[in-house]
Amino acid sequence: MRPEILFSLFAPVTSLGGVGPKIANLIAKVAGGHVVDLLWHLPSGLIDRRYAPKLGDARTGVIATLTVTVTQHIKAYNRRQPYRIICSDGTGVLTLVFFHAREDYLRRLLPEGEERIVSGLVEGYDDELQMTHPDRIGALEDLEQLQSVEPVYPLTQGLSLKVLSKAVTGALAGLPELPEWQDKHYIAKQKWPSWKDAVLAVHTPENEAHLEPDTPSRQRLAYDEVLANQLALALVRSQRHRGSGRAIISTGGLRRKLADSLPFTLTPSQAAAVDDITTDLASDQRMHRLLQGDVGSGKTVVALLGMAAAIEAGHQAVLLAPTEILARQHFATIEPLADAVGISLQLYTGRDKGKTRAAILEGFKTGATQLAVGTHALFQEGVEFKDLAVSVIDEQHRFGVHQRLALSGKGQTSDVLVMTATPIPRTLTLTAYGDMDSSRLTEKPAGRQPIDTRTFPLDRLDEIVSAVQRALDQGAKIYWICPLVEESEILDLAAAEDRYAHLKQVFGAQVGLVHGKMKGPDKDAVMKSFAGSGIDILVATTVVEVGVDVPKATVMVIEHAERFGLAQLHQLRGRIGRGAEKSTCLLLFGASLSGQARERLKIMRETDDGFRIAEEDLRLRGAGELMGTRQSGLPAFRLADLMAHSALLQVARDDAKLILETDPELKSERGRSLRVLLYLFERDEGVRLLRSG
Repeated sequence: MRPEILFSLFAPVTSLGGVGPKIANLIAKVAGGHVVDLLWHLPSGLIDRRYAPKLGDARTGVIATLTVTVTQHIKAYNRRQPYRIICSDGTGVLTLVFFHAREDYLRRLLPEGEERIVSGLVEGYDDELQMTHPDRIGALEDLEQLQSVEPVYPLTQGLSLKVLSKAVTGALAGLPELPEWQDKHYIAKQKWPSWKDAVLAVHTPENEAHLEPDTPSRQRLAYDEVLANQLALALVRSQRHRGSGRAIISTGGLRRKLADSLPFTLTPSQAAAVDDITTDLASDQRMHRLLQGDVGSGKTVVALLGMAAAIEAGHQAVLLAPTEILARQHFATIEPLADAVGISLQLYTGRDKGKTRAAILEGFKTGATQLAVGTHALFQEGVEFKDLAVSVIDEQHRFGVHQRLALSGKGQTSDVLVMTATPIPRTLTLTAYGDMDSSRLTEKPAGRQPIDTRTFPLDRLDEIVSAVQRALDQGAKIYWICPLVEESEILDLAAAEDRYAHLKQVFGAQVGLVHGKMKGPDKDAVMKSFAGSGIDILVATTVVEVGVDVPKATVMVIEHAERFGLAQLHQLRGRIGRGAEKSTCLLLFGASLSGQARERLKIMRETDDGFRIAEEDLRLRGAGELMGTRQSGLPAFRLADLMAHSALLQVARDDAKLILETDPELKSERGRSLRVLLYLFERDEGVRLLRSG
């Protein structure tokens, strides 16, 4: 239960003065619904109102705070004219300009003959100074308050800076005194302030340098956030190690038979990963391992060799895929290998109904099926296994937390291997999978040729179509990927259908179309035709991004490649170059190319190393902006910048490990304070949810 000391921070923002339901909804859009969310909503810039010249010295184009005497009100004679107020200070004249303003209100605010403070952007108009709708107007006694530095916050439509700043000020006024959870010696060594002083400091910057991530206050808060993350993961890890698993001991005979039946030799990193997995299985602690492999690095074979150890020992294993296409792909890869060594294999998806479904479920329950490959249908009630020992989850982030919890229930002590074909930068691996052991596949299988990647402007489309014709004449199969259109599936589909119609006019029946809105059987039929001899050009949305294997496909055209993230471009490109033939990827870009988009395309031309691309993506876009970060289940940080604070992340990992070695239940004085930290950053819920991996 959340400590009472944090109750005020987790109160709704409507508990702050001046925040009603309408404003609360707008604040929730940009920051969140609780008072603490305003504390984590950091300034993105500042307005410096300290420039306070005489009118005779005032520069135009800058914000100034001016002391003036109001001399004359000039009414607007029609709605298109502004209301003007003439002011002076003895050295010059300033005109205040107001559109659609009420005269009675302005006369009360700026009475003739009286001195006022006005602050805003000074402009030049017909060689005279003017200020349109001043940001601030006050009496002389307000000078010190007005002549200050104001933080500027990210906003949303309908929410003004004035309203949001007032809410943040209200949140800061109620800051509680929290116990110190950081090591006092470390705080002193780093010269960091207390938590409360750090929060106040990041919201009161005095210059641009105070907005940078390397200030002591920002570093302190970033370390608090990453320590909460690492401590939550370490708690999950230690709980798993305390929980009982079971040792799976096999002679290795089945695994060797499988390896001998492969048409290739394992790469060194594949062999090392298999050793990692079999060592984990032989331990009496539950395996929770992440298997990272670049596109086409052979993760499925590694997983199969690991599952073979459990099958040989008399247990069952499952391989879960996020989509039916991917499940069928895995099944097609595994089936000949399983047949060769006598493993009983079964595919199960939501498409299986009636008697077929009943027969499949009976095989799971009796143990007749040794290895099941399937989709989320394997999570459904009524699916029981006789003795499930190993669960392999492919592209885990596409499964919801509740589904992963359901999986844990199917095999209470089952070992878990998570596979991802999305290379994750090392810093993000620490934050998202810090509770898991990790294996990386770093080489491509022997015989794979590097992909020749080239970039072309879209206005050379006719040349590209001619090049496609030449490739077809040489027997190539071609993917034609259509662009993302403002993340709208409907518009994506329209773009794909338009390109399909255009290519069909040129190439006729050789062209097929596949997209996310198609029904499973229709999609399968098109993919089967593309893998066979019916279709030679496949127009597709990003539905082909993960796991589709057509070795004959050697050319990929990606339209508007500048709209895709680096990681996504790399995933798409990985659909070609899967055979021994030379492959080519053509990246087509639109007319308006940003500097960052240009750099992304340059990196794609230079390398096909997914791990390097992942690091470059993080460098270019930042952790919060990584394409698909939100979808990938990677934690979102509000205060930590994983590029600027990467060194702090490693320190936090070591600190969390040491904390739990000396105080596993967090019962010491610092331990109790650390519990407050976990609740403050809402990692308490994360601990419970992460128990299934």
